[in-house]
Amino acid sequence: MKNRAVILDRDGVLNVDKGYVHRIEDFQLLPRVIDALQLLPEDFRLIIITNQSGIGRGFYTEEQFLELMRNVKRLLARDGIHIDKVYYCPHLPSDNCSCRKPHTDLLERAVDEFGLDPKRCVVIGDHTSDIKMGEDGGCRTILVKTGLGGTDGMYPINPEYIAQDLYDAIHYIASTPTDGKDRSSFEESCGEQFCGKNR
Repeated sequence: MKNRAVILDRDGVLNVDKGYVHRIEDFQLLPRVIDALQLLPEDFRLIIITNQSGIGRGFYTEEQFLELMRNVKRLLARDGIHIDKVYYCPHLPSDNCSCRKPHTDLLERAVDEFGLDPKRCVVIGDHTSDIKMGEDGGCRTILVKTGLGGTDGMYPINPEYIAQDLYDAIHYIASTPTDGKDRSSFEESCGEQFCGKNR
């Protein structure tokens, strides 16, 4: 049974964040994403957790979002990449819901649905809300410099690793022990802390 997963943000991690992307013609994979996902060890599930306030803002419908993600799954499947599930929050920040990152509701749903061990899961994101969700949910965390790269200004975070992009992040996962580095030694060698604003 696969009890560990890579849990990705979408915009700024998988694809270029053009702002409220909801059409397949506007969905542009970032460089090396296919190579990155093909590098993922087979015993990891692949899950996406994404804030989609464009639905709540009326910029696109829930069905348009779901259709885009069906197309993205088909696109990645051509290269042998399987997304186990996409979890999303359609609400506005002002709705104060429990499913919007950095809240851990969607992460907890994924853990329950797939029988995951949070300590053996890795959350990868470009927003501080992604990393805070992972930290609060007991997961390992990797900040990628693509997208906002942690400069969004809302939450103080302390990721286990700071990657240039998704390929660098997956390569790190594939080459480190299951439960990651000893955090004290990592913090001494890294010495970086980020703050940001949520989207």
